[in-house]
Amino acid sequence: MIRALAALALAVGLAGTPSAVAATQAPAEDPHPAVKYALAAEPGGIAVTETSGFWPELGMRLNVLPSEPQAAAVLAVGDCATGAICAYSAAGQAGVKLTWSSCGSKSTAALGIVGSIANGRSGTLSARQGTTVRASAGSNSYANVPVSFRASITNVYC
Repeated sequence: MIRALAALALAVGLAGTPSAVAATQAPAEDPHPAVKYALAAEPGGIAVTETSGFWPELGMRLNVLPSEPQAAAVLAVGDCATGAICAYSAAGQAGVKLTWSSCGSKSTAALGIVGSIANGRSGTLSARQGTTVRASAGSNSYANVPVSFRASITNVYC
């Protein structure tokens, strides 16, 4: 009986994780064009809802942001959560958002254009063209990518 309860508790606890949620949800039937683009540009993802996608192997989530600001949980900067790094398709943390919960070199191919980045972690987050830094955001801050480099950003790095 105790083993059965422990297994049930473990299953319930794991069901809340992004990969478990993504694995149990059916793909969205008619995703937003930005989600369709991202799924084509970055293989291995699924459309979780019409306005979001998830890539389990990359630990990456894409959200099409609403035009009106929403109330949110604990946030480090704008709508980028504490402990996360974010890339946006438009300046000022607007447009379509990619989110990662770990550091390293993260492809931004799913966005096409990177207009801004936000850093909810300690250290520096860089928007890069290959290995060349084009914009940087310190801890709990954001940075706009200069217009002339927005289409050439290939990754973010922290």
